[in-house]
Amino acid sequence: MTAIELWLLAVGLAMDCFTVAIASGIYLKKLVWRIILTTAFCFGLFQGVMPFIGWLGTKHFSHLIESCDHWIAFLLLAFLGGKMLYESFKKDEEKHYNLNSLRIILALSVATSIDALAVGISFACIGYHNLADILYPIAVIGLVSFLSAGIGFMIGIFAGKRFNLPVEGIGGIILILIGCKILYTHLAGM
Repeated sequence: MTAIELWLLAVGLAMDCFTVAIASGIYLKKLVWRIILTTAFCFGLFQGVMPFIGWLGTKHFSHLIESCDHWIAFLLLAFLGGKMLYESFKKDEEKHYNLNSLRIILALSVATSIDALAVGISFACIGYHNLADILYPIAVIGLVSFLSAGIGFMIGIFAGKRFNLPVEGIGGIILILIGCKILYTHLAGM
C-alpha cells in the first residue's frame, strides 16, 4: 500500500468520527476543551487500536468479527442516536444525555471504529506480517481520526451557535443514519 493510499484510507475511516463529532459539537454548542480533546483522543485511539486488533486476531477470530461487525456498530449508534432523539423531546431540566460521560464517549469510539477492525484484517492479508509493518499505518489512522474529530467538533459548535438548531434531535438522527449506512453497506455487499 502506498503512502497516498494509506492517507486516503485513514481519511475514509475518519469520516464517521468527523460526522459524529459534528453532531456532538452541535449538541454541545460551546467550546468545552476537556470534552472535545477527550472525545477526539478516544476516537483516534480506537481508530488506531482497532486495525491492530484486527491484524493481530486475523488468524483466530476473523470469521466471528466479519459476520457481526456491522450489527454491533449499527446497534451502538442506533441506541445512542435514539437516546439523543428521545432526549430532544424532554424539557431542558429533564435531559440526561451527557457528553461528559466517558461511557458515552467510549461507546461512540467503539461504534465509529468497527470498520477499522476489518481494515486490520485486510492489512494481514496484504502482507503486513510483523509489528514494525503495522505501526505506521495505525499511527496515521489514529492521527487523522483525532484531527477529524477535533475539526468536526468545531464545525458542529459553530453550526449549533449560529443557527440555533434542534441539536439533540439532529444529532440523534445523524447517529442513527450513520448506523444505518454501516449496516446497509455491509448487507448490500453480501
